[in-house]
Amino acid sequence: MDITLTSLEAEHSQLLSSKIRAEISAKGGWIPFSRFMQMALYEPGMGYYSAGAHKLGAGGDFTTAPELSPLFGSAVANTLLPVLEGFKSKGLPSKILEFGAGTGKLAEAILQHLGKQGFSLDAYEIIEISPDLAARQQSRLNHLIASQESSTTCHWLDELPQNYQGVIIANEVIDAIPCELIIFENGFWHWRGVSDENGQFLWKTGKPVNQNALPTILLNGNFPEGYTTELHPQAHAWMRQVAQQLQTGLFLTLDYGFPESEYYHTQRQEGTLIAHHRHHAIPDPFHLPGLCDLTTHVEWLELARIALAEQADDVFLTNQGAYLLNAGIGELALELADPKDAEIFLPISNALQKLLSEAEMGELFKAFAFSKNLSDLIPGQHLQDLPGLGGRNRL
Repeated sequence: MDITLTSLEAEHSQLLSSKIRAEISAKGGWIPFSRFMQMALYEPGMGYYSAGAHKLGAGGDFTTAPELSPLFGSAVANTLLPVLEGFKSKGLPSKILEFGAGTGKLAEAILQHLGKQGFSLDAYEIIEISPDLAARQQSRLNHLIASQESSTTCHWLDELPQNYQGVIIANEVIDAIPCELIIFENGFWHWRGVSDENGQFLWKTGKPVNQNALPTILLNGNFPEGYTTELHPQAHAWMRQVAQQLQTGLFLTLDYGFPESEYYHTQRQEGTLIAHHRHHAIPDPFHLPGLCDLTTHVEWLELARIALAEQADDVFLTNQGAYLLNAGIGELALELADPKDAEIFLPISNALQKLLSEAEMGELFKAFAFSKNLSDLIPGQHLQDLPGLGGRNRL
């Protein structure tokens, strides 16, 4: 794969690589992979998400569902609307908080759809760690408000408020939370970390993993020598915080991943870690630090266990295709254009194909949700009564 870099891009990656190498040296020649991933993605002013870069869309490194079609956001809004109306009916503020809002297209589509439904949202709040993406979000949403398509107040927060009452959403966020890598060698699981040799990042096996840190499936399974996979303590801590602080309302996230039995399947010998650069998937996570996105798939079952342990009413998991169809994306498409008008409807149909098809995003991507005290807002209603969450629960 031939990727031509500008001199500024090459210098940027070299500077971050030098900083990572200095970190490795200071730590005795080895750092856990989670630290490498943290620096590659989030090192202030240098990491992939911390430095200015065009990350999303046709000219970026990857395309997310909200970038493909506003119908995605409209379908998500259908799921949220009954909960938001429940807050209004109780005389409480109706709020949405989005983690990692990308270019702001999901927020824009949600606000536009709520407006068309005659619902006035009190506040749309965003937690965004990327300065350049936050600036793009502000420009897009300020334009939406200036054009009078929405009267909602938008705020950018530094952290999740305590005892939050409202709706929390996250699209393709959990996959970018730094993970730990482990490898099965000589009958034991070991930490897999990063060393530096002559200016090159190399894998290096570390100490054995304490069994308390391992899911039962890894303790009891029959795994081949060299089997490599991920553990997700930081993602679990993030989910625990969200579940603890959501006092009343709904949490909804969409991301790619598998339940535990598929995630840790014996045939998945290389794990799920992957790098992305300019719409190329790159197996080498050491490629161009600071210029590549690094992601892993989400293991959904443990996230569900955490939510339930933090007093969630219920949890729900389905694939993205089933979720969007159940949330009414087909009807929303027909409202936009007549299928007989091929010139207008063909781009809509192509976007739906990518969002819904099992060969595209429809099966690999999942929708995961949990609610807390939902019956306080909507008496007698359960999580699976909400649009999008009425199909088969895969948990």
